[in-house]
Amino acid sequence: MLFVGDDWAEDHHDVELVDDQGRILARRRLPEGLGGITRLHALLAEHAPQEWADLDPAEAAAQVMVGIETDRGPWVGALVAAGYTVYALNPKSVARYRERHSTSGAKSDTADAHLLAEIVRLDRSHHRQVAGDSPTGESVKVTARAHQSMIWDRTRHVLRLRAALRDFFPAALAAFGDLDEPDTLALLAQAPDPDAASRLSRAKIVRALTRANRRDVTARAEKIRQVLTAPELRQPGPIQDAYAAIVSSEVALITVLNAQIERLGQVVAEHFGRHRDADIYTSLPGLGVILSARILGEFGDDPHRYADAKGRKAYAGTAPITRASGTRRVVLARYARNRRLGDALQQWAFCSMRGSAGARAYYKALRGRGVGHQAALRQLANRWVGILHGCLRDRTFYDENTAWQQHLNTAA
Repeated sequence: MLFVGDDWAEDHHDVELVDDQGRILARRRLPEGLGGITRLHALLAEHAPQEWADLDPAEAAAQVMVGIETDRGPWVGALVAAGYTVYALNPKSVARYRERHSTSGAKSDTADAHLLAEIVRLDRSHHRQVAGDSPTGESVKVTARAHQSMIWDRTRHVLRLRAALRDFFPAALAAFGDLDEPDTLALLAQAPDPDAASRLSRAKIVRALTRANRRDVTARAEKIRQVLTAPELRQPGPIQDAYAAIVSSEVALITVLNAQIERLGQVVAEHFGRHRDADIYTSLPGLGVILSARILGEFGDDPHRYADAKGRKAYAGTAPITRASGTRRVVLARYARNRRLGDALQQWAFCSMRGSAGARAYYKALRGRGVGHQAALRQLANRWVGILHGCLRDRTFYDENTAWQQHLNTAA
């Protein structure tokens, strides 16, 4: 075999090539892009063992083991497409290996390339290969992640808007509902400070509520106007003007994010709808299109990636970890996990109780034993991951009685 350590940067790759015995065969700095990957192929062909002459190209390529600290991008895609066995190594794991080889704290790109090559040569059985996800599955992942990131960005801006209003215009928090709603944003765009808000006419408020399809518009408009015109403490004029500028900026950003989140959500739905597993995911209670796309994207769709349900649960971060030393043994939640997947699974567990009697019974049984709300949701999510794995493995739709028969019988 040949082992390649690839320490990547934005515009280049430091590559080291070693053989089975750990002898360094070559070191190169290759440019990012087609030229660099072509030179890497040539370098591997130059140092290919004589035994490879009897192998077909696919078998020979599989004898190349590549270690790199990323699992995405065109360079990694080219390595996988060439047939090489690629390991996407966790940077935290690589850092621990670095400490093992050098306690001084010294670090260089060349040394990291050597370290990556040694990891795949000596310890590759403890690391995961880059998943062979389909292009459709990868497109679902990319769009779902972007959509989720936009929602997180909107939440940050909403919190900043709330903080600014609390400091100089608390009446707005009492008058309006959620700060990312269209009617609230429209009114704050017209009246970003207490003085302008007190001058808002009832007709303008009614128009904003009507465009947002609110109910009981007249009564709601009157209530908003009463709150905005009531006497309250004010900041000095210059400070109020500064805060008003901040509010206007945040309102504009949130408005744009709302539109882009809606647009990108449609793109996520389109890509997810073309996936072969879409109907299986949406057959499970609590999973809509967006949440299904997030979970599918993070799990991937390589059918050979997870050997069993336990492996999928461990990757999801829903399975607990055990720490044992001597006579002491403690079971803890797994916090080192894929944050995006963990967030989606937690939402799934919560939403599933509305559509699944079995999930609701399981949650209530956990709460009855004194388990806290969040811990019960984690355990419920763990059960759902196992059920999802079974559905995907057997290519079957969800069945409530099969999934929760024991808990349904106990609840009855």
